[in-house]
Amino acid sequence: MTSKPAEPDTGLVEPVDQRIQRRFNDALEARGYRADSAQQAAIDTLATWLDAWLAGRRSWLRKPVAGIYLWGGVGRGKSFVMDTFFAAAPVQAKRRVHFHAFLQEVQQRMGAFTGQNEPLLRVAREVAQEARLLCFDEFHVHDIADAMLLGRRLKVLVEEGVGLVCTSNYAPINLCPNPLYRDRFKPAIELLETRFSVLNLDAGEDYRERAGAGEAWGYFAWPLCPELKVWLEQQLDLSAAAERDLVLEVNHHPLKVLAREGDRALLDFDELCRRPHSSADFLWLCQRFRRIAIYGVPCLDSEGIDVQQRILNFVDIAYDSGVHLLLGCAAELDQVCRPGSHLDFVRTRSRLRQLTPQAFS
Repeated sequence: MTSKPAEPDTGLVEPVDQRIQRRFNDALEARGYRADSAQQAAIDTLATWLDAWLAGRRSWLRKPVAGIYLWGGVGRGKSFVMDTFFAAAPVQAKRRVHFHAFLQEVQQRMGAFTGQNEPLLRVAREVAQEARLLCFDEFHVHDIADAMLLGRRLKVLVEEGVGLVCTSNYAPINLCPNPLYRDRFKPAIELLETRFSVLNLDAGEDYRERAGAGEAWGYFAWPLCPELKVWLEQQLDLSAAAERDLVLEVNHHPLKVLAREGDRALLDFDELCRRPHSSADFLWLCQRFRRIAIYGVPCLDSEGIDVQQRILNFVDIAYDSGVHLLLGCAAELDQVCRPGSHLDFVRTRSRLRQLTPQAFS
C-alpha cells in the first residue's frame, strides 16, 4: 500500500520551490555567507523535489523520486542545507532526527510487537502515519544488526510514501565499510541509488574552518594529570553532595560513573568505550545529562576498532544532542585523532576542533 503524498500547509500563496529558495537565501544572508555551487545545486534539487512530491506528480516511465541523499566531507554545509530545508518545508507532519536516534527508536518500538508477524513492517507503518517527511542527519552504518534491517526499513518507508532526506559523509556505495556484512546491506544501497537523487557536496570550502564558524560546545583538555581531573569537576560544578563511584542501570546493564550531580556526569573512558556499551547507551546518557565530562581519552590509533567506534559514536550523539562535552585527553587533538586511524576520524576531528582547547603544563 502506498500512502498519498503529504499535504502542504493550507493557505500558502508562495510556491513551494520559491519558499525553499527564499528561506535558504535568508539563512545565508543572516550568516554573511554565499552558497557555493554544490550547495546551490543541493537546495535547487531539494526545492524542485519537494514541490513535485507535495503535488503528487508521477511519471509513467519510472517510479517517483523517494527523497534526496546529500553526501560529502565534513564542513561542506550538509546539515545547514538540510536544516534550512526542513524549517522551510510546508509540511506539518515532519521530523528531523539523528540517524542513531532513529535506529534506536525503531528497535524500542519493535518490542511492542514481540510475537506478532512482521514487527518491523508494523513499526515502519506507524512511523509513516506520524511523519510524512523524515530528515536523517549523519546516515551511516557500522553495526551488523542495522545493516541487516536497514534495507527493509527504508523500503517500507518509501512504499508508504514517506519523503526522505538524508545527509552522510559517504556515497551510498561506501556506507557500510565492513566487508563481513556488506552483502546484507546491498538492498539498502540499491534502494538509495535507484530511488533517491544522490548529490555530492564536496565542491567548495570547509565552512567549519572559517574563523568564528560554529559555536564552542565544550572543552578539549590535555594532558592527563590530577589537576585536569579536578578542573573537569570544577567545570561540571560538582559539589560535596555529588554522588561518586556509582553504578547506573542503562538499558538493563550496568555502567559505572565516577560522579553525578543533577544533569552533570563525570565518566571514565575505559568504562565508556572499552566495555561493550552501544549507541543506545550513549543516547540514554545524552538524554539524561546535559553536561558530560570524559576523563582518560587516549591516543586512539593504538586502540582496537571497537573502542574507536564507540568514542566516535558517542561524539556524534553528544554533538547532535546539544550536550556540553568536556574531554580530558592524553595529548592534543591531532595526536588523539591521528589521520588514517579510522574512516570516520575526519568528521570526529572536525567536531572536536569546535571544542575550546585547554592545555595543562
